[in-house]
Amino acid sequence: MTSPGELERTLRENLRGEVDFGAAARALTTMDASNYRRVPVGVVRPRDAEDVAAALRICAEAGVPVVPRGGGTSIAGQATGTGVVLDLTRHMNALVSLDPAARTAVVQPGLVLDRLREAARPYGLTFGPDPSTHSRCTLGGMIGNNACGAHSVAWGTTADNVAELAVTAYGGAEYRLGTGWAGAPRGLRELVAGNLAVLRTGMAGGFSRRISGYGGLDALLPERGVEVARAFCGSEGTLGVVTEAVVRLVEAPRAPALAVLGYADEGAAADAAAGLLRYGPLTVEGMAADLVGAAPGLPRGGGWLFVEMPDEGAARSLVRAADAVDSVVVTDPAGQRALWRIREDAAGTATRMPGGGMAWPGWEDCAVPPARLGVYLREFRALLAQHGLRGTPYGHFGEGCVHVRIDFDLASGAGIARFRSFSTDLADLVVSHGGSLSGEHGDGQARAELLPRMYGPEVIRLFGAYKDVWDPAGGMNPGMLVRPNRLDENLRFAVLPATPFAGEVARCVGVAKCRSDAAAGPEVMCPSYRVTGEERHSTRGRARLLHEMLAGEVLTGGWRSPEVAQALDLCLACKGCLSDCPVGVDMASYKAEFLHRHWAGRLRPLSHYTLGGLPAWLRLIAALRAAGAVNAVGRALRVLRVLRVAGPAWERVLPQVARVPFTRRWRADPAAPADASSPAALASPAALAPPAALAPPVAASADPAAEAPRRVMLWPDTFTEHLAPEAGSAAVTVLRAAGLDVSLPPKGVCCGLTYVSTGRLDRARAVLRRTLDAVGDAAGPVTVLEPSCAAALRTDLPALLPDDPRARRLADAVRTFAETLEEYAPHWRPPRLDRPAVGQTHCHQHAVLGDAADRRLRERAGLTGELSGGCCGLAGNFGFEPGHHEVSVACAEEQLLPALRAAPPGAAVLADGFSCRTQIARLSDGGRARHLAELLAEGLAEDV
Repeated sequence: MTSPGELERTLRENLRGEVDFGAAARALTTMDASNYRRVPVGVVRPRDAEDVAAALRICAEAGVPVVPRGGGTSIAGQATGTGVVLDLTRHMNALVSLDPAARTAVVQPGLVLDRLREAARPYGLTFGPDPSTHSRCTLGGMIGNNACGAHSVAWGTTADNVAELAVTAYGGAEYRLGTGWAGAPRGLRELVAGNLAVLRTGMAGGFSRRISGYGGLDALLPERGVEVARAFCGSEGTLGVVTEAVVRLVEAPRAPALAVLGYADEGAAADAAAGLLRYGPLTVEGMAADLVGAAPGLPRGGGWLFVEMPDEGAARSLVRAADAVDSVVVTDPAGQRALWRIREDAAGTATRMPGGGMAWPGWEDCAVPPARLGVYLREFRALLAQHGLRGTPYGHFGEGCVHVRIDFDLASGAGIARFRSFSTDLADLVVSHGGSLSGEHGDGQARAELLPRMYGPEVIRLFGAYKDVWDPAGGMNPGMLVRPNRLDENLRFAVLPATPFAGEVARCVGVAKCRSDAAAGPEVMCPSYRVTGEERHSTRGRARLLHEMLAGEVLTGGWRSPEVAQALDLCLACKGCLSDCPVGVDMASYKAEFLHRHWAGRLRPLSHYTLGGLPAWLRLIAALRAAGAVNAVGRALRVLRVLRVAGPAWERVLPQVARVPFTRRWRADPAAPADASSPAALASPAALAPPAALAPPVAASADPAAEAPRRVMLWPDTFTEHLAPEAGSAAVTVLRAAGLDVSLPPKGVCCGLTYVSTGRLDRARAVLRRTLDAVGDAAGPVTVLEPSCAAALRTDLPALLPDDPRARRLADAVRTFAETLEEYAPHWRPPRLDRPAVGQTHCHQHAVLGDAADRRLRERAGLTGELSGGCCGLAGNFGFEPGHHEVSVACAEEQLLPALRAAPPGAAVLADGFSCRTQIARLSDGGRARHLAELLAEGLAEDV
């Protein structure tokens, strides 16, 4: 066999695409969305079909196996390999053509499904199969797994919607597959002719979701029309590489309506599903209470069917015919999207068990005939209990396909033995109901070993012969489907150390929502990936690199790994993944931990001391009353373009330091009580009033004005204190107008955010302990104007000081400006501003705090419109650091800047985050963005 070095050189000499045998590229492709891990020798990103043929020829000559890879969302391990990985997403991702009249499209394998659907939408068309990963799965991957999705009851599987395939086999031979033997590989026709009886009897009794094995092989029967392209679908990369496909499009319903039917439990919903098919539904999806909890918008019940109908009339007719406990018909597209998101995120949310543990794929999509589903699910639940396991089934009830994540222990010998025992028992249960081990995701390594329990020996031998016709050398994705690996080999957890951090990193299951390449409205994750399109800049990619760093096989540098450092360098620590990732991966925290260990005992980058130590520097400037001099130096440095030497990026203009800090203005305010910030004032009963989490908000009364004013502690965060004191003064004005008594901490406080974001965790802990000492036992409410500081106090504070009970009390006491007004001044009416508003919702507010109270406050004040989603791109110190300016600006261009340009005349520009306001001032012509408190304070002044 050729050495990796020789193979890499030969590929580079013969391909126009990228060839990367480096540690980072290999580490990024060791896993897909399954429990499995295989280490490749290298990664090739072919530019076209010629590159694919050359790569397959060269690898065959070298005796190196190949696995094609799309979005890497496969759940059974088939998108991993020990040879060369062909990444088809980088270049071969085009929509070649679309013919609305013929209702067909020509696509390359790396095209993301949503891009095809967006192109077809103006013609009233769509691609029928729609997996929940539609925003990042590729057409090539869908063909490889014969993907289905929620609408398969109406439009079938991917195989049902493929007309032609261009395929390249191991060795470089190229084929054009359609209907009939023309273009098929030599020997295939003879194989079918010699096995007609096996195809007609051994694969009989199939149903729509019989995906397992080469489940479409009977499409080669003469009475089926010899559908060679159809038979190729679902081959999981074991036969050849699809380089182009002609797919069929279907007419999209113009105004679909969603009927949500509530049933007593999951079993009752499953029993009812098959009976609804005669009404012509587009989808029949099932979920139970242990998955969705108390999701808003659902009717009464313990189990639900989501049934999409072509129009409202059909939906209401269905509701009348259904024997449901309760029901609701949703016609509003936004309301439908909110409910469908529950279903689409289920692959991640089902991974989190009620007690905080994790559940994993492995038996993710087995299927039974729909009429058997209710009985099967009851027996499935009993089998789980018998093995001491837990899981939450959901899925395509209308076609009998069940998804589930199960709390397997895949790290210990005993746990893996239980995984194997359960898998064999479940395979037998599925087969006893006439079902398929895979209903849409393929068998991969998870189930291929068990195929003999589903098919007889003649069919299994035929599968092997079919594979050998296409791939006699066995180089295409070996270990899958034919001559498979054991289901308990290559488990990804086995290589990790038994540490809490490893457990956090492992929670990334690879569903790859972070790889969505389209703006996702209010969602934030993952801004740097959306700019670069590189896997290593996605949340999943970074988690995979951390996984391999801990494993120490591919990335051997440990915590000093340069590959991990480079990938995390463009992480904005926006925390978007904490809320947008279905499993709550918190890459900002992982980055902080990595930087903490990466730079331990070493001299750090200068920006870690300058920008990372910003609170200390600003306090020193204030103490020396040197703001004027510092601002002048900043302007001079900008002119001389030497800031790259001083630490920050020279493209940035440093914010002006306030000549008079906020707390100094406070002390000079004649309207403030003399002892407002004294320890005695803070120790009063009013100052120690519990937060709303511990006590109810102010109760309604006949004379609200007669009630004693509630005292709130206003947090003088670093940004408000030294860079934007006008926001603090405005907040005081508004809070007082609302009848609240405002106080400040007696000493300087800091949330430690800049130290956390630069990984100086020991310093952050010291700062936070001093802050807790300064605040004492005052539990709140504590009003924090800067969203990033509020988020740090709510999440980072208790995480860094878990043994200090004061940390949790302060975290629970934190309120945003809008939350304070809503909870502690519920009767106050804000001034009517009556104008449109644009701007930015801070990433940390989106991810940690939520903006529901802010939305309600803006509505009460007459501020209309939506603030931008995504990320502003400045992200604290990120946008000021060398090498980040281009990405920072590109992040702002994704949603924020276009929204500002499209703003109506006279629109208020809102941004509660100081970073967001700084970015807007630097990159837009829309004038100064302001904190909501400033707008309300101006409105109060105008009302006087």
